[in-house]
Amino acid sequence: MAKAIRLHETGGPEVLRLENIDPGKPRPGQVLVAQKAIGLNFIDIYHRTGLYPVEKPFTPGSEAAGVVLETGEGVEEFKPGDRVAYCVAGGGAYAEQRLIAADRLVRVPDAVSDEQAGSMMLKGLTAWYLLRRTFPVKAGDTVLYHAAAGGVGLILGQWAKHLGATVIGTAGSLEKVELARAHGFDHVIDYTKDDFVAAVRELTKGRMCDVVYDSVGKDTFPGSLDCLRPLGMFVSFGQSSGVVPPFSINLLAQKGSLFATRPTVFTYIAARKDLEEGARELFSVVGSGAVKVLVNQHYPLADAGRAQEELEARRTTGTTVLVP
Repeated sequence: MAKAIRLHETGGPEVLRLENIDPGKPRPGQVLVAQKAIGLNFIDIYHRTGLYPVEKPFTPGSEAAGVVLETGEGVEEFKPGDRVAYCVAGGGAYAEQRLIAADRLVRVPDAVSDEQAGSMMLKGLTAWYLLRRTFPVKAGDTVLYHAAAGGVGLILGQWAKHLGATVIGTAGSLEKVELARAHGFDHVIDYTKDDFVAAVRELTKGRMCDVVYDSVGKDTFPGSLDCLRPLGMFVSFGQSSGVVPPFSINLLAQKGSLFATRPTVFTYIAARKDLEEGARELFSVVGSGAVKVLVNQHYPLADAGRAQEELEARRTTGTTVLVP
């Protein structure tokens, strides 16, 4: 038997219960993993509250790192003792042990710790597809990223700077502003004090940005569109403040023939080759030190509710892990 967090109904953090489960034996193509570090993300909260409906009972969690315990028939690329990590849709990570399809696992190199791997797969692969696929950032580009002190933001800021971009961020306190500045952001706007659109206009001398990455949603829309230069791209990939309200597509024409997209990481890593490429690039920049992944909060698995509450209240910075 193993312990896992499960929810039987939607609601507040109190609906997350620690229960005994039988993870089972791996079937063909599956691997049984003993988990060492489990990442905490906003999508876990969306599942708990019902914003993203799931079939219950449900175990939240999209990313973790651990060690292979057992492999099923036909699995040749992994063996017991291998260090592995994953990022998957459909939950299941808030557990001491779990079964997972072998083609969703990647090897963790020696230069990356379990805590780093477990806390950065979803966030790091998100930064990867945003910077390398959705809008391929290059030297000389100007990037705006909202919630710069969050887990994705701290990775993306460093990575974008490594690519040669000018990186502008927004954050909600002096502490978070300073944290973002220490992680690649050239300029950080405190949105509780300043109008971020006016600040971007001043910082760019009116030229505005090539791309805006927005995981905040309702509170930053349509201001994010106003931060783009003509032909710029609005990338909405989350809604921590609520969903972006419906708008006429003509608004994109009025504001400069803009592009807009609502991507998800799971589309970008659906193919095995893309997952491997993304993980390889992510592990490379982290292993080289170009991108530093700081695990700033640790919670026992049993305290998953408290961890989600802290994340939802924006009292966390960087990445957070649940420790089985």
